Amino acid sequence: MSDYTTEAIRNLVLMSHSGAGKTSLVEAMLFNAGVINRLGKVDGGTTTSDYDPAEIKKKASINLSILSFEHKDKKINVIDTPGYADFVGEVKGSIRVADTAVLVICATSGVEVGTELSWKYAEAQGIPRVIYINKIDRENADFYKVADQAKSMFGEMCVPMQLPIGAEADFTGVIDLLKMKAVIDDKEQDIPADLVSDAEVYRDGLLEALAEADDDLCAKYLEGEDLSEDEVAQALRVGINTGKVVPILVGSALVNKAIQPFMDMVCDYLPSPADRGSAMAGEAEIAPDASGNLAALVFKTTADPYVGRLTYFRIYAGTLFSDTHVFNASKKKDERVGQLLTIRGKEHLPVAQMVAGDIGGVAKLSETATSDTLCKQENPVVFDAIQFPPPVYSVAVHPKTKADMDKMGSALNRLVEEDPTLKVYKDPETSEMLISGMGDSHIDVAVERMQRKFGANVLVQPPRVPFRETIKATAKAEYKHKKQSGGHGQYGHVHLEFEPLPRGQGSEFGDRIVGGVVPKNYIPAVEKGIHEALTEGVLAGYPVVDVKVTLFYGSYHPVDSSEMAFKIAAHQAFKKGIADATPILLEPVMDMKITVPDSYMGDAMSDLNTKRAKVMGMNPSDGVTTIEAQAPLSEVLRYATDLRSITQGRGSFTMEMDHYAEVPAHTAQKIIEDGKKEKEKKE
Repeated sequence: MSDYTTEAIRNLVLMSHSGAGKTSLVEAMLFNAGVINRLGKVDGGTTTSDYDPAEIKKKASINLSILSFEHKDKKINVIDTPGYADFVGEVKGSIRVADTAVLVICATSGVEVGTELSWKYAEAQGIPRVIYINKIDRENADFYKVADQAKSMFGEMCVPMQLPIGAEADFTGVIDLLKMKAVIDDKEQDIPADLVSDAEVYRDGLLEALAEADDDLCAKYLEGEDLSEDEVAQALRVGINTGKVVPILVGSALVNKAIQPFMDMVCDYLPSPADRGSAMAGEAEIAPDASGNLAALVFKTTADPYVGRLTYFRIYAGTLFSDTHVFNASKKKDERVGQLLTIRGKEHLPVAQMVAGDIGGVAKLSETATSDTLCKQENPVVFDAIQFPPPVYSVAVHPKTKADMDKMGSALNRLVEEDPTLKVYKDPETSEMLISGMGDSHIDVAVERMQRKFGANVLVQPPRVPFRETIKATAKAEYKHKKQSGGHGQYGHVHLEFEPLPRGQGSEFGDRIVGGVVPKNYIPAVEKGIHEALTEGVLAGYPVVDVKVTLFYGSYHPVDSSEMAFKIAAHQAFKKGIADATPILLEPVMDMKITVPDSYMGDAMSDLNTKRAKVMGMNPSDGVTTIEAQAPLSEVLRYATDLRSITQGRGSFTMEMDHYAEVPAHTAQKIIEDGKKEKEKKE
């Protein structure tokens, strides 16, 4: 691949609802650019973008994929992203380094929830947008309906730049409203006579939108002056780059119709990294200058089975050379850069250098991770980290065999390196290893990857809920541990008093021993026995909390008493006393903030009622409402899946532990029975 200047680079991220045809679109672009000699199919698992075995099996994108090619003396870096919400982390990383977002919409399905989310992500990142209406050759395809829907949902700046010639099976090409030419089989010709009047109407709409985005053009347009093709083209470039114009294009990727005009539009009208201007690294302004000081952001790290660890980056300033050293300013570590790579799916093309604006990869960096900044040590800068959404769905993972136990820890760490939306931690309450992600499909893919890439087979289970036990009444208990077996015996005798403490206060030990009936040197042993007993309650074996235990009487033997004897006596007295003090079960209650469109409010509230949730408040704003609620953890372990189903993916939530509360009697009984069964299994 040739060397390119910053001005000759185009960086696109393809975004959409799942199934709109992003992968087929980039496949057709690669074919037209001459870098592949046959069109791969998603259903056949033969596309350049979806090369991961899990993607081939699911017939859908799971990972971001970078696909670089040349067209019209430009280098185009396309990042194909997953459309399914569980893999939003791939989208977030991609959109951070792209210069334009192409929102792909199915001509039959129209604007779907994934389209809405894609628009929001692009808008939040502040990058230009283009809408591509795909699958226009499908039955019931309707370009005009979908274009109007996009304009209605996203704003008046969404205007057709092309019109389809024919529809469904009769789709043959497009009308270019800038040039007022038909493009059929990638050749320009006159617009069919029956479409001229429609084309003129939509051209006026395009010119009006461009005039609103350009003051000079606006004056000429309002005065009725003729606008030159160059003036209109320049206004379009400026309008797209500033976000004041969102052009709508149309075609069919699967049959490779009207893809060439889209590729031409990318080269002619979409902004280069130079057009996008400076980026910020903290307080520093980073100009897209190839001769400046190096500044690059890592947006993806993956473990490649052939080349090892592979790091994807975007260069914002300077020029990066193969076989050199860079400074990781985020980790404050020196890194040796080997061979630089231009990425085309699983194909890696070696290049000698890359300039500001380019996107590429390098293998085997030892310290560098996603969101790290690479630069020169004498001119350190640090870009803000990519903001990935927090995980909302957790499972417990257990190794299938002892051999898997050794592999599991390393595999989990490698997974987290590859995917920042995954979190792995050991729950201190239950001692389970938990993996948290964006949903059940996300976790399924992670588990499959652990087995395929790292050879670690694991079992997945819902995480154990860290229940607690406490008491509601006061009680007293006595226990005398007495054992004689020749020689020194064992003797320890205690009287304990139990009383409940306020919720959340923990547990306390006290003594009211008078007259040395239990010698002071044995009291620590009593306390130790009680603390050990607190770890396992009498109902279901869960830790006991919010209890005060007081040693108020006892006796000892001058020869047979020992610390161990008093520890055993305290443990046994504890079990008796707790059982007599009206023991109850406590459950963790989560503080939740759930944001849903107003149209789904009723369904969301009904669902919360089935989860023993308590609604604390509601805050409506701009068509969405944030519900503040508290719900038992045991009821909301799968809430990420439930909310997605209820709101068709439009809802979101956050959740954190708030307090413990008493479990209702009818619910407690089943938990107690399950706890006893679990204990029996261990024994």
